[in-house]
Amino acid sequence: MVRNRSVTQVFAKLSNLIYPRRCPICDEITGGAEKLICDSCRTVLQPVREPVCMKCGKPLSKEEAEYCPDCLRRKHRYEKGRAVFLYDRVMRASISRFKYHNRREYADFYAEELLRAHGRMLRSWQPDALIPVPLHKSRMRKRGFNQAALVAERMGERLGIPVEEKLLIRVKKTSPQKELNDSARRENLKNAFQLCGNDVKLKRVVLIDDIYTTGSTLDAAAAALLTAGVEKVYFLSICIGRGF
Repeated sequence: MVRNRSVTQVFAKLSNLIYPRRCPICDEITGGAEKLICDSCRTVLQPVREPVCMKCGKPLSKEEAEYCPDCLRRKHRYEKGRAVFLYDRVMRASISRFKYHNRREYADFYAEELLRAHGRMLRSWQPDALIPVPLHKSRMRKRGFNQAALVAERMGERLGIPVEEKLLIRVKKTSPQKELNDSARRENLKNAFQLCGNDVKLKRVVLIDDIYTTGSTLDAAAAALLTAGVEKVYFLSICIGRGF
């Protein structure tokens, strides 16, 4: 184990010489393979802080509130979820470079922060597997990778939890969610996911995604998993909107 870790560290240093690690916030070179973010850039991040919605984890403006308006208005299919950062201008730019400009190394930082903020809660859920929210095959071909899968793989490695990347598939090519209102988002994702195989032995799973807005995507994914026999579905997301 020690030897394997040493080999990994040597490989990381060599890789950093060829492809220097870039900061997920300013996109400048961090100066080392193990330095995931610039010190100054960490100060501009807006982590999600209490009070938060007990269901989805959106930050709330009122201390006495328990749920955000969205979770009061509709019944979600997942049990509970949490995110690390507010989806503000800074994180919008970071996630965009991650997804559309091949900044795959950002996944190390996102996974580290998810575990730092919610690792204890994740363990308390006792998941049988982490499941990254899948991309449609056409989008996967165009992008070349699934951003949620990169984050899930790093988290799974750290925690020793299996990552089931091929269990849940996206069978419907949906329109971009950001262009739709709440009801259109739900309709857009209706029957968008299905399980690859009928013999699902998992009881508790955690969906991993990059951005949580209304929860429509996670509800659709959770619905497919619950129909297949999964008992409880949770989620963790890098970013989340405000709950008001």
